[in-house]
Amino acid sequence: MAHIIVVGNEKGGAGKSTVTMHVATSLARMDYRVGAVDLDLRQQTFGRYCANRRNHLLEIGIELKGPSFFPLPEIDKETIPEGENIFDHRLSAVISKMEATCDYIFIDCPGSHTRLSQVAHSLADTLITPLNDSFIDFDLLARIGADGETIEGPSVYSEMVWHARQLRAQAGLKPIDWIVLRNRLGAQQMVNKQKMQRALEKLAKRIGFRISPGFNERVIFRELFPRGLTLLDLKDVGVKQLNISNIAARQELRELVKTLNLPDMKIDF
Repeated sequence: MAHIIVVGNEKGGAGKSTVTMHVATSLARMDYRVGAVDLDLRQQTFGRYCANRRNHLLEIGIELKGPSFFPLPEIDKETIPEGENIFDHRLSAVISKMEATCDYIFIDCPGSHTRLSQVAHSLADTLITPLNDSFIDFDLLARIGADGETIEGPSVYSEMVWHARQLRAQAGLKPIDWIVLRNRLGAQQMVNKQKMQRALEKLAKRIGFRISPGFNERVIFRELFPRGLTLLDLKDVGVKQLNISNIAARQELRELVKTLNLPDMKIDF
């Protein structure tokens, strides 16, 4: 069966689509068959990322490995049994289609609480939660006291992940490997970084996730999106010499993929 990787965070602007595209492309370039679906039916940022990639590669006349994008299918409401949710059937249909051809399935979730996102989390073998490195975004995971140290209780998102874990346990499935990704790290505010690290380590023990460093804040990510490219594609599209920032970002991506500890994974980039 395909390994399902869900990228979820109920706050926007944490870099979910950037993380999804880069990790998915990394696996595709290692010759794994990778499929992906975007559950943000309104914004479709990841879907547009994939469309940008397809259009740009056609324009410049080259082929690069990457994830295969699968749109969420429309289903006739009349075919759905009474009392059942049409979104459950739409998600089930696309997952079944991807499982037939993919080693890895990526599900990019919206920055809000939806039925689709809730069901997707219960399907996750691996859950990646990108988190901007601030206490505003830490609130997604838990309520924290004014001292920046005291954990006062889990957030609604953490409770949703806990519920997803319960559903998987009841179904006899293996537990979700939950990774919280410290994303968009800045070069300053060292005191804030240290407080965030301590708070995350304390919370990780309490509610059960692993912590991974993500991407530093870099202009390159905003420049890549319109062309649908990733850091790994730059030399293939004619960039002869990567600058120091690009090299560092590639290393950050490599460390992230390594931290995921996916089954039978041998990193070669």
